[in-house]
Order: sequence, then structure tokens, then C-alpha cells
Amino acid sequence: MSDKPVGEMSFEEAMRALETVVGQLERGDVALEDSIKLYERGAELKARCEKKLKEAEEKVAAITLDPNGNPAGTTPVEGL
Repeated sequence: MSDKPVGEMSFEEAMRALETVVGQLERGDVALEDSIKLYERGAELKARCEKKLKEAEEKVAAITLDPNGNPAGTTPVEGL
């Protein structure tokens, strides 16, 4: 498990780490205390992935179209 803080991870890093956590939990060969720590880390990683996806969705939604439906630029999204 990486010691990198979840808040500093890219979407891709957080996804890979989450997949690792899920794999360890699914195997079921982890001690109870370690399972609890893995579950907590998994919850943090899931929240990070959701946040990064939401940010990406907001950026995509901010793309403006011209009258013909072609991308014409972007509109700033509040908070980004």
C-alpha cells in the first residue's frame, strides 16, 4: 500500500490503489484490524475518485457550443 496521501493522488493513482484494496479485501486473508484499515483507506480512495470525476464532468459541461453544435470554447466553472 502506498504511503502517498490520498488527497495528493491523481484519479489514476487513486483508482489503482482502490483496486488493490478491493482485491485484498476480496481475498479475505487479511487480519480483522488490517481489514478495517483497508476499508477506511478504500473509502478515502473512493471519495477521491468521485471528486476527481465530478471535477472532470464540470469541466466538460463548461464547454460551449456554437449554433451548429460545434465546440466554440469554454465557460469558466465556479470553483475550478
